[in-house]
Amino acid sequence: MGKMLLRGGTVVTVTNGTFVGDVLIEDGKISKVGKSIKVKADKVLDLSGKYVLPGFIDAHSHIGLYEEAVGAMQDGNEIGEPITPEVRAIDAFNPYDIAIKRALDGGFTTVMIVPGSANVIGGQGAIIKFKSHIVDYCIVKSPAGLKMATGENPKRVYGELKKLPSTRLGIAALMRSYFMKVQDYIEKKKKAIEKDGVFLDRDPKLEVGELVLKGVIPARIHAHRAQDIVTAVRIAKEFNFKLVIEHGTEAYKVADYLAENNIPVVVGPFGFRTKIELKDQTYENVKILNEKGVLTAIMVDHPVVHLEYANMHAALAMKYGANKDDILKMLTINPAKILGIDDKVGSIEVGKDADIVIWDNDPFLPQAKVEKVFIEGKEIEWWGEK
Repeated sequence: MGKMLLRGGTVVTVTNGTFVGDVLIEDGKISKVGKSIKVKADKVLDLSGKYVLPGFIDAHSHIGLYEEAVGAMQDGNEIGEPITPEVRAIDAFNPYDIAIKRALDGGFTTVMIVPGSANVIGGQGAIIKFKSHIVDYCIVKSPAGLKMATGENPKRVYGELKKLPSTRLGIAALMRSYFMKVQDYIEKKKKAIEKDGVFLDRDPKLEVGELVLKGVIPARIHAHRAQDIVTAVRIAKEFNFKLVIEHGTEAYKVADYLAENNIPVVVGPFGFRTKIELKDQTYENVKILNEKGVLTAIMVDHPVVHLEYANMHAALAMKYGANKDDILKMLTINPAKILGIDDKVGSIEVGKDADIVIWDNDPFLPQAKVEKVFIEGKEIEWWGEK
């Protein structure tokens, strides 16, 4: 790849301040960051008057699963039974979804794609970068989390089918039943290997649960209401697994409890209060969670709100008292930490992947536009138009 120097832009590092200066990219990595880098480069971009930011990261998205202009033929939920941990988001992800081009135009380079929330256990999420039309080349980690759901969605879907669960009682019971089976499965596998040196009774439904209980991946639990958030924490404690709260509409009501238990939240979307779980929705959630010390990222739940507009929805939180630097972190380094990839992405730092976006203005201004997107030092041009 050689060396590429990004010269004279307003460099927003996220973790080490903002200044007018240079960024050197070498072999797909950030090799130097400073106010004036003296080096002979293969390519030099004069970015005077431009803004240089790390690529935005979305820690919860259905992009490529719920595609634009497809209508009813979607692949986000495997409805039929409420426990489907064996399904994988990567097997449905369509890199030709036009929303990906628009997400790149909105400054996003990395997302966590997850199944929907119809099921109590909906399946395996994956962290991907928007860098190829071949899904396998996009994968950073898969599986990267087990999507689960509390509240109204599973109640509605399975209540209408006259199946368990139709209440919050049933949802929690199914979660416990699943993880008890996983515990027994782990013990059965251990004994078989000790006795015979091999285990020949694999179950794909339980294999991923084993990864959760062994701490390899977290549970990503959809929970809007405060009571559902607390139930998710309760079950995580019972089975000693890592937990990330998805949506957290009423997380501000239990922010101290989340901070006390070190539970991160991917908060959002913000918009219409379309169901009872959303009646107490407020942008102040972002401010309160941050002030209480809860590790928080912002999502728009694409396609509920399209990913290309996430910066504008994040900016609206400033109207309700959120700090601009904190909002920026919630689109960059915070989701990177929640996803466990902050050693690679989320800020402009030496040694990290050169996932860098060039803006013509401050990205929290409505007129700001993305001019160039680099992922691992390579300029990305969306493949769908070729």
